[in-house]
Amino acid sequence: MKILIKSGRVVDPANKIDEKLDILVVDGKVAELAANIDPGGAEVINAAGLIVTPGLVDMHTHLRDPGYEYKEDIVSGTRAAAAGGVTSVACMPNTSPVNDSLAITKYIISKAQEQGSANVFPIGSITKGMGGELLTEMGELKEGGCVGFSDDGLPVKNGEMMRRGLEYANTFGVPIFTHAEDISLVAGGSMNEGPISTELGLKGIPWVAEDAVTARDIMLAELTGAHLHVCHVSTKGSVELVRHGKARGVRVTCEATPHHFMLTDEAIRGYDANFKMNPPLRSQGDVDAVRAGLADGTIDAIATDHAPHHIDEKNVEFAIAMNGVVGLETMLPLTLKLVAEKVLDLSKAIALLTCQPAEILGIDRGTLAVGAVADITLINPNKEWTVEADKLHSKSKNTSFDGRTVRGYAVRTILAGKTVFER
Repeated sequence: MKILIKSGRVVDPANKIDEKLDILVVDGKVAELAANIDPGGAEVINAAGLIVTPGLVDMHTHLRDPGYEYKEDIVSGTRAAAAGGVTSVACMPNTSPVNDSLAITKYIISKAQEQGSANVFPIGSITKGMGGELLTEMGELKEGGCVGFSDDGLPVKNGEMMRRGLEYANTFGVPIFTHAEDISLVAGGSMNEGPISTELGLKGIPWVAEDAVTARDIMLAELTGAHLHVCHVSTKGSVELVRHGKARGVRVTCEATPHHFMLTDEAIRGYDANFKMNPPLRSQGDVDAVRAGLADGTIDAIATDHAPHHIDEKNVEFAIAMNGVVGLETMLPLTLKLVAEKVLDLSKAIALLTCQPAEILGIDRGTLAVGAVADITLINPNKEWTVEADKLHSKSKNTSFDGRTVRGYAVRTILAGKTVFER
C-alpha cells in the first residue's frame, strides 16, 4: 500500500526539517521525503496549505481501562487521541486493578492493538497497588511493554522507597515519573492557596506541596544517577528546581499541560469543577514561569494529563468534585496558541509534542525519517473552531475549554500508513 502526501509544509524537528516536501509512505513506513515525488500509482493526499508533522505523542494520559470504563476506555480514549492528531499515548497505571502486573500490561497492549486508533504505551506502577510499600516487578513489566513507572495520582511518600524505585528502574533503562505532591500539605485543599482561594472560601493548596517533593526527587535522581521525569509541573519553584537540576547534570526531565500554561486560578471564580485538577491552576506568576520554561528548554514536553470523569463526579460542589480534565482534543490548538503569541516557534512547539516526549519514553515514534513508522498528522493551522464539550470524542466531557474559540486542528491522522481520523 502506497500513499503520497503532497505539497505540505513538513515540520520534523528530530531531523531539522521545515520545508515544503512530499512524503511517500509504503507499507506503513516512510519511504521518501523530497520535492515533487512521482506518485507512481500511490494514493495522493493533497496537503497544500497544511502542516505535516510526525504523529503527536502524549506522554501522560489516563485511559481508565481496565476498571473505570464508564469514564473512558481504550477505544474511546484512542479515538479522542486520533481526533486531536495524537498517534501515541502513554497511559498511567491508576486503573482498577492498578497496572502493576504483566497480565494488566498485556491486556492494555492487546486491546489497543486490536481496537485502538493510536499506539498505547503503558506506564506501570512504581509500587504494588500504588500503595507505596512494595516495588513492582519492573523488569517483567518492562519486558511486557511498559515504558516507565509512576504512581501518578499519588506521590511515593517514603523517600527510601522512591530511592529504591529510581535505582531499580535505572537498571532497566526506563524513567520514573513522579507525581510531586506532599499530601500532608494538601490536607483537603481544592485549589491554589492564595488571595482567590481566600476570597472564594475554598481551602488552598500551597506551592510548597509541589516544590518540596520536586526538590526531594531531583536530589534522589542526583544520588542514584537515574532518570526522573516530573509530571505536570505547575509552579515557578518546580520549573526553577528542574532548571537547576539540569544545570548540575541531573537526569531530570519534565512536562507541562495546556491548562497550566493557559489558565490561572482566576478561572475558578465560577466554582466550575471543570477547572479543578491536581496540581491546581496556579497564579499568573506560575503560568509565566511555565511558559518561560517551555521557551528556554527547561520543560521537555507538553502533555495533556487527560483525566476523564463522569458528569456526576464533576457536577457537585467544587471542594468534593474529582480532580482532572480531558485534553487530547485541545492540546494541539492550545500549543499553537503559544506559537501565535511568540512564546515558541513552530518547530520548537512540534518538538514538544513529538520527538522530545518520544525520546523520554524511549519509543520509536516522533520522527518522519526514512524507514520510520508512518505515524503522521496533517494540521490546518489557520482554521478557527469552537470547543464544544458535547462533541468531544472522549466518553467524558470535562474540558476546561468548553465554548472557547481556538485556532488549528488535525485534519487527518495517519497511523502506520492508515488514516484513523479525517475531518
